[in-house]
Amino acid sequence: MNRWCTDEVEPHDRFDYWREVRAKGLFGVTAELERERRADFFGEFSLRQLGGGGLVELKASHYTVERSTSDIAYAPGDSICVYQQLGSGGWFGGIRGNDFAIANGSFATSHTDLPYRTAPLGAGGFHLRILKIPVNHIPAQDRRIRELAPKTFNDPALAPLLAACFADLGEAAAGDDGAADASSMVQASLAQTSLAQASLVQASLVQALAHLALIERGIVRPGSRLGQAALRTARLSQARRLIARHLQSPDLAPAMVADLLGVSVRHLHMLFEAAEKSFSQTVTDERLKRSRRLLRETPERLIADIATSCGFESLATYYRVFNAAYGIAPGDFRARGAEGH
Repeated sequence: MNRWCTDEVEPHDRFDYWREVRAKGLFGVTAELERERRADFFGEFSLRQLGGGGLVELKASHYTVERSTSDIAYAPGDSICVYQQLGSGGWFGGIRGNDFAIANGSFATSHTDLPYRTAPLGAGGFHLRILKIPVNHIPAQDRRIRELAPKTFNDPALAPLLAACFADLGEAAAGDDGAADASSMVQASLAQTSLAQASLVQASLVQALAHLALIERGIVRPGSRLGQAALRTARLSQARRLIARHLQSPDLAPAMVADLLGVSVRHLHMLFEAAEKSFSQTVTDERLKRSRRLLRETPERLIADIATSCGFESLATYYRVFNAAYGIAPGDFRARGAEGH
C-alpha cells in the first residue's frame, strides 16, 4: 500500500508538492488553491492495488481539481472510476457544464479520459474513495465505456449494493485477522490461505463494482451473464452486512434478511450456496468474530454479556461453539491476548 501525508513536507512547500508530485504526477490532475491559503493546506491519501483495480482514499483541505485535455494527454488512464463521497459533499462537473452536487455517502462514475472539474462543497474539504478499474480488466467491452462523462449514481436499488461492495473491498484489503490468532505451528499456512482467498474476493468485488456501474449507465443488462454475476456478488455482500448489523436481533433469520435485501428466501439461500459458508454458518462466524473482538478490546466486560450481545442464546452454547471453532475457551483466549500472545 502507498500512503502519504503532507506532514512529511515543510508547511510552506506542502501544497506545491501536493500539486506537482501527487496531484499531477500520481493522479494526472491539476490542483489549484489561492496562494494566501496554501500555508494551511493539509492532504493525505492511501493507494491499494486490489483485484486488478486501484483503491484510493483521499482526505484534504479545500482546493479545486481539474482534469483537462492536456492533463489527459499527459497521463491517459483508460479506466472507469467509481467515486464514493465520504465528506460533507462535493461539486462535480464537466468542462462544458453538466454540473452536479454529490452528497455524503453517494456515488458517481466516469471514464478517466474525459475532462472534469471538482471541488468540495463544505469547509471540511475532500474526503472520498475512488476505485479505478482499467478498461482492459473489464470483461464487458463496449465503446460506450470510454464515453462515460462524470455522473451521479442515481439508481436507488443499486446504490446499497455498491456501498456493500465498497465496504467489503476495504475490509478485504485489510485482511482477515484469523491468522493472527492461530498458533505458531499453523500461522504461516493460515496466512497464505487467507491471502489467496482475499485475492479472489478482491477480484470478484472489483468486477462486481465495475459491472454495477455499467448496469446503472445502461451498458450492461442486469439479466446478462455479467450483470447477474455482479448482482449475485453484491447481494451476497449486502446480505452479510445485514447479518452483521442485526446479530443481536432475535428475529435474525433468512426470512428477515431476504426481506431487507428485497429477494425471496429461496434466492437468498442460492446466494449462500455458491459461497464458502451457508447462511447459518455465516451468522455463527460473524457472532464469533464480533465476540473475539470484544474479548480483546473490552477486558473488563463479562463473557456472558459479550455472548448475549453477539446473539448467542446461552453462555453454554457460546463456550461450545467458540471452543469448536478455535480450540480454546473464550476466557483463555482473552488471557492470551492480555499476555501479548
